[in-house]
Amino acid sequence: MRIGIGYDSHRLVTGRGLILGGVTIPFEKGLLGHSDGDVLTHAIIDAIIGALGIGDIGKHFPDTDPKYKDASSVEMLKHIVDSAASNGFKVSWIDTTVIAEKPKLFPYIESMKKAISQSGIQPELINIKAKTNEGMGFIGRGEGIAAYAVCLLKKV
Repeated sequence: MRIGIGYDSHRLVTGRGLILGGVTIPFEKGLLGHSDGDVLTHAIIDAIIGALGIGDIGKHFPDTDPKYKDASSVEMLKHIVDSAASNGFKVSWIDTTVIAEKPKLFPYIESMKKAISQSGIQPELINIKAKTNEGMGFIGRGEGIAAYAVCLLKKV
């Protein structure tokens, strides 16, 4: 077995849709990023990449490459899940925490699990928790959103 940890954060900006866990969430701001800015999916990608020991998300999906401009993070995750499989590993568990002051994310968690499962990870192997930052720091001021993920890979 191998364990990996992932983290991502992005700034909230006007004029962009908010995508978390592959789900578009109604909100007046969205996450700035080269791809769709989905911090939850990016954290999961980084956790799997970490468990595989093959660098980080920027190595595999550089923000200098125009083909990843506005790319679907769930599609990027699918590529990494496929890479894990080609290296003889299967995702056994994903545990995540999204930290956002607003909007409230609880109503979207099941939809996020379903969207993330389009990558090949079974939804029952994905846990998503949503927390606030109690008004502290850049998240508490509503300037951004962050996510952490832990991945357990099992050799098949």
